[in-house]
Amino acid sequence: MSSQPDRFTLPGFGLPLNFSPGEQKLFRNALNADDLADGGVQYIFDEAIAAKWRAEALATSAERDISEAMIDYCIAELRYNANQPDPTAIVTVYNGDVVKSDIAVPSTLQSALEAAVKPLEVVSSREKDWHPGSDEKVLDLVHPSLFPLIYGRSRILPHSLVGLDDCIKRTAEGVVIPIPPEEEAWVESSPTYGTDEENEPKKPFSRRFQWLPCEVDLSSESEGAQITSYINNLHPERHRDLYDVLEQLITCVIPLWNRALTPLASRSSLQPLRIEYTGCTYDPDPEYDAPETEGPQQVDFANEDDWYDARDQWYKNTRRVVQPEPGVFQPPAKKPEDEAKVVDLWKDYRQRGLQVVVKLANIHLSPEQPEYGGGTWHVEGKLNEHICASAIYYYSISNITSSRLAFRQQSDTDTIDISYEQDHHDWLPAVFGCENKGVQEVGSVDTRQGRVIAWPNILQHRVQPFKLSDPSKPGHRKIVALFLVDPGIKVVSTANVPCQQKEWWAEKVVAERKHANAIAELPLELREQIFGDVDDFPIGLDEAKELRLELMEERKRWVVTHGEEFEQHEFSLCEH
Repeated sequence: MSSQPDRFTLPGFGLPLNFSPGEQKLFRNALNADDLADGGVQYIFDEAIAAKWRAEALATSAERDISEAMIDYCIAELRYNANQPDPTAIVTVYNGDVVKSDIAVPSTLQSALEAAVKPLEVVSSREKDWHPGSDEKVLDLVHPSLFPLIYGRSRILPHSLVGLDDCIKRTAEGVVIPIPPEEEAWVESSPTYGTDEENEPKKPFSRRFQWLPCEVDLSSESEGAQITSYINNLHPERHRDLYDVLEQLITCVIPLWNRALTPLASRSSLQPLRIEYTGCTYDPDPEYDAPETEGPQQVDFANEDDWYDARDQWYKNTRRVVQPEPGVFQPPAKKPEDEAKVVDLWKDYRQRGLQVVVKLANIHLSPEQPEYGGGTWHVEGKLNEHICASAIYYYSISNITSSRLAFRQQSDTDTIDISYEQDHHDWLPAVFGCENKGVQEVGSVDTRQGRVIAWPNILQHRVQPFKLSDPSKPGHRKIVALFLVDPGIKVVSTANVPCQQKEWWAEKVVAERKHANAIAELPLELREQIFGDVDDFPIGLDEAKELRLELMEERKRWVVTHGEEFEQHEFSLCEH
């Protein structure tokens, strides 16, 4: 398909909801060093500490299937990475590509963020927005599911854009964005089967809702990223200092997104395999090596078929898959510059800019509620948002146990070329860590304070459980999550949709209209009644929370269905 002609022709408004500018313009949608202690890179060169790590790894070798050769390889690779320029800045954790940094965000910015967020936290109990279903553990400070784009309800400007200074003033301007037709809820040419009710959770595009990203200007790398349209649910006037901090945070995160997205831009950027695995062997292999006198004997069975079954089961229980060894670590060969495509968001999208969905949330635990049960496997958003990468900044953690973010991926099951005997599939879990389903849990990353973790949206992720370290005291974990819209496509953003919050609009009316004094002098109950009588737009907070429940239910069904389909991706094991 062709590219978008202008800023006002967008998916769902002037273009089909399932519009694509062409696969070559989009990132795919859908890991080398482990965690070291703060400043721990230097320890990898200490022979005594390396020997201690080696001993600890070998002590668990029965559980982890790790050999001395693998440990040698890991230590050599860690030392190579530690010798690269600025090794602690951005570390590729898994070849997925998950990246992390403990120094990308300076401590001064961390402190500024905590101060700027404080007004969102210090509010009355009535104003606290506990995430639905979280049992008052997850406090939403800024969440994209509140006041999203609502097809058939939200108003969009057809010929102009709004900025930070006029987005509230222009509330209710524009035309109602239409509800997309049924066929646009599917990726083009996708076959559909079954009834509409059966298919509803399977639709990758929503015909009801879309998260609204803000616009981010990249015209000056020296000045950093500039947010040019309001962050949905973050008041652009009352919290302008937080806008300034979030601009700086996005600037800090862009290099991590560059690193995470580069492998999707070019296969030549992918790292070579550590271990080449071409065929399955066993040791012991009783089917061929054991004397006939070992194992179940025919004389013990009245039925020959039962004996065959028992002997076959004994083979399976006794044989052991030989783990492949990595060989000696070799530094990766340098690729010619014209061969390796490196993503550089500043350079590639300087004129176009970025779109980013922003979320701020706290998890609060208490002696009465001391545990957080963790999340579900998912990718962010639906295809309406076209999210290609995520980043989470953990800026404040207090009195909780280690909290980790886990990742899993689909394997490339179509290109596997491994020799094995007919019906022998036990090498899949033993070598690749997966059953016949082509899904690998690739590991987890410690979410310590001050750390940024970024990853492409081809990976599913899940927050693992954690609890209070000291159960007699409260604890918390506070994050900023940034979801990057694929820069190869523009979606409807807050530059196209003026603010939808009735409360913000009412405040502006009281402050600026001719009869503001008369309105302002009325009792609060009467003012709320006057503004409450306004037609169905803008949207009041109570209704917005009801709509959020509908959005969450739609996405919960999508997460379940997508997770099932994700897990149904299987290896095509050819029996011969």
